[in-house]
Amino acid sequence: MTHPRLRAAARVLLSPYFANGAMAALGLLLISGLVRLGLGPEAAAAASVGVIVCIPPDQAAPRQGKIWLLLPSALLGLPLFAAVQALHTAPLQLGLLLVAATFLAFLAGAWGKRGLPIVMSLMFAALFSMAMPRQASEASVLFNSACFALGAGAYLVWATVANAWLNPFYRMAMLANTLFSLVALMRLQARQLQPRDEPASGQPVIGAVLRQQALLADQLQAARDILLESPRTPRRQQLVAMLLLVMELRDHLLACELDLDAIRAQPGSASALPPLSRVMEDCASATEQVADALLRGDVPPAFPELAQPLAPWRKTAVPGREAAALPAALTPSLANRVANLSDDVLRLVDLGRGQAAPDLAAVRTAWRLFVSPTAWSWRPLASLWRWNAPSLRHAIRASLALGSAYALAQVLPWGTHDYWILLTIVVVLRGSLAQTLERRNHRVLGTLIGCLLSAALLSAHLSAGLLLLVLTLAQACAHAFAARRYLVTAVAATVLGLVQAHMLNAGTSPVFDVIERMADTLIGVGFAWLFSYFLPSWERHSLPSLLTRTLKAQARHAEVALGLGQLQAIDNAPEIEWRLARREAHDSLSALMQAIQRSLSEPRAVRPPLEPLERLLAYSYQLLAQLTAVKTMLLQHRDRIDLLPLQPPLAQAVEAIGTVLTQPGAASPVEAAWPLAEVPSFVAPLDDALEPWLLRRLQLATAVSGRVRAEADRVLSALGQSRS
Repeated sequence: MTHPRLRAAARVLLSPYFANGAMAALGLLLISGLVRLGLGPEAAAAASVGVIVCIPPDQAAPRQGKIWLLLPSALLGLPLFAAVQALHTAPLQLGLLLVAATFLAFLAGAWGKRGLPIVMSLMFAALFSMAMPRQASEASVLFNSACFALGAGAYLVWATVANAWLNPFYRMAMLANTLFSLVALMRLQARQLQPRDEPASGQPVIGAVLRQQALLADQLQAARDILLESPRTPRRQQLVAMLLLVMELRDHLLACELDLDAIRAQPGSASALPPLSRVMEDCASATEQVADALLRGDVPPAFPELAQPLAPWRKTAVPGREAAALPAALTPSLANRVANLSDDVLRLVDLGRGQAAPDLAAVRTAWRLFVSPTAWSWRPLASLWRWNAPSLRHAIRASLALGSAYALAQVLPWGTHDYWILLTIVVVLRGSLAQTLERRNHRVLGTLIGCLLSAALLSAHLSAGLLLLVLTLAQACAHAFAARRYLVTAVAATVLGLVQAHMLNAGTSPVFDVIERMADTLIGVGFAWLFSYFLPSWERHSLPSLLTRTLKAQARHAEVALGLGQLQAIDNAPEIEWRLARREAHDSLSALMQAIQRSLSEPRAVRPPLEPLERLLAYSYQLLAQLTAVKTMLLQHRDRIDLLPLQPPLAQAVEAIGTVLTQPGAASPVEAAWPLAEVPSFVAPLDDALEPWLLRRLQLATAVSGRVRAEADRVLSALGQSRS
């Protein structure tokens, strides 16, 4: 078996983000090298800035619309680059330009994940223009600007072609990364299935489960964007079918969390948990091997029946509806759910081996419905102009920090690389205190390590060719790990900056550059840290809107999941509606979870009430699990269900859940009507009587919705809010 560290390294090297970083670095090398051969080193420096400005938004993406993600960086970066070049000899005017440009650039954060790379691109255009030698004439400014445009335009073509060429690899690698995230969630669930008196389960894992759920939701959307684009070939359809099965597996994992406390409370029932945990771990191992096979381009190995150890527990029957208490039937029910999960894992293996045909109807249903938009809209800009808008406050904060640091840089005893201070502020200062503190620590440590590496490299007097290879590798790592392991990016960016400065300014002392870089970094992180407390956007201010989104998404999902339209429809419209509602429910919980994590680094005086928020998340996932169990039963047993008697209780549950989630203070009546401790005193194997189990799930779902509403009301009350 491969050593775990070697396997982890191979996964990084075969990851989509590393491949994307390598292609970006190769594009920089080729374009700057060709321009250097044709127009000289100064032109190559300007062209390389044009390339660097276009790199931040260059991520693995669908082929269609790729160029529109990169074009704003080139179009907006060119005039900013030229303006800085023209004002290089006028420090006051240049400072005013930088403050105004920073404010306008950081407003792009209103576009969320798509806008943040544009922020970095525009700031790179200004700051790397400062790094170039001062121009003596307008002609040289125009020449450098033309070279910038040449480099940016060439990289737009390069990135678009490279993205299309790597599209088959991106599809497999994105799916593999999603599977690895699913494997982590399975292993956390396996820990939850262990008896609580075992040492392996001594620490609560619910927090880790919630974080992993949020991470999986983000990775699923990234994978959907690429895999669901034009799945016309058999291979693409196979990968899409595997991705859709991942979403079903996530739902099964949610359902496997149900009834654990009740099973543990029953004498003798807890002995079933170790076999359940082992089967869950076997499912994780099988899924992991499918993911590794995808990265290698191999066929995953076949697996025997994974649920065989559960046979004694699945066959446990409780004869008669009144012969025993309900909890005695919960263990076989949980065993059935884990067995269903294992069956889907084997289906995933068969799809990966090409032994199962994809469901083309499901593939067509998903096509183009779950892909993020690539067109730019003016709507986010219209929402900026209110004093409490986070993007507006962050833009003011960043422009003041940059202006203050620029003023200080003018009076420092060294001034050859004053842009380093400003660059540090740009990459460290984030929209939240938690992200700023994380970037601060990684930036300082990464700069120290990078300075030591650069000193060693420059002391070795390497040839120009070897230094060029070092630059290429540093650029690849800096771009590849920017959003994943910023410490690696900080190290690589430091090496990139120092070696590039040495090559552009041959003959100067590399030792002083290293010392200056470290000092500038400490000054820059100090400014970023200080200004992160100016006009802060504490997470508590965004929580009311996040809670409203979450509650509405849960109510909508309940309405669609409990509807009978999918069982009666002759087309796929109800299934599409349900999948969209399910995605919004998971995405809203992911956004709420991320806000809670960021708030942990904020001062205690402004932190939101964390305990009710964590309970709200846990109850929300329980509600999704209950509804998933109902949906699964309805779909799996549609052939023998009499829909007529089910319509009233389903409609009643939809109305009750919708009312309690959308109306503040409505939790108490639901808790009184259907408390979690009271369930019907019937037991029957699922194959003999489905309706009692459905009624029980509906009652539990309604009761859990009351818990969700109650925790939301507690949070809003603590925040001084009176509305949902």
